[in-house]
Amino acid sequence: MAIPSPENFSPQAELAVTSYSGDMRTSYQEKLNQLSHDLLVMGDAVRDIMADASTALLQGSLSAAEEALSRAGQLPELQSRCERKAVEILALESPKARDLRQVLSSIHIAYHLHRMGELATHIAQSARRRHPARAIPAEMVEEFGQLAQAAQNMTLKTRNLLVSPDTDTALELEQDDQFIDELSTSLLSRMTQSEWPHSARESVDTALLIRFYERYADHCVNVAGRVVYLVSGLKLEDYLAQQE
Repeated sequence: MAIPSPENFSPQAELAVTSYSGDMRTSYQEKLNQLSHDLLVMGDAVRDIMADASTALLQGSLSAAEEALSRAGQLPELQSRCERKAVEILALESPKARDLRQVLSSIHIAYHLHRMGELATHIAQSARRRHPARAIPAEMVEEFGQLAQAAQNMTLKTRNLLVSPDTDTALELEQDDQFIDELSTSLLSRMTQSEWPHSARESVDTALLIRFYERYADHCVNVAGRVVYLVSGLKLEDYLAQQE
């Protein structure tokens, strides 16, 4: 639609410009909504991948491992789609203030969600590789169950942040991450004791699995940090310092 020149303005022309501006804003908002929707799709995929991967690990389920690995195949394309839409908005729409923070945060969040999916995939691969045996020592199944539950709780909170950005929920993820860090440290400490009865291969597998859950939680916190930036315009550490 062509915009009339100022000297030719008329009530009809003014109406045309208003309609044009409204159409542009509607298109712009649709692009932001599509970007948000794709992030939610990624969040849902990561939630399901981690749930299947943890089931595979704790129960020695080959079918759950295969399901997790199958689901993971969609993540690279979803991340690329989010990045393309974000770049398109930045290049063509010139977003301002909070909208700009949303677009920039979305690029980072898509990256962290993709990394979460990769880490969950590593867990599923470990479970599949050791099938029909479990990839973790029997005496650690309970603690790994706690790791899995804590990671899944963090996943749900992360997903909720994508729907309703909220600094309080974002800060809760910091506390949840501390629980996983403490549990991980406790498990690694047990592995260094002289009476540890398992082979070097089992030790490496177990240590890596602990690390996968630990890094997964770290990426949840990174998403929380981007949400804090979106809401407040501050980095997570600066926001915490301001609250204190």
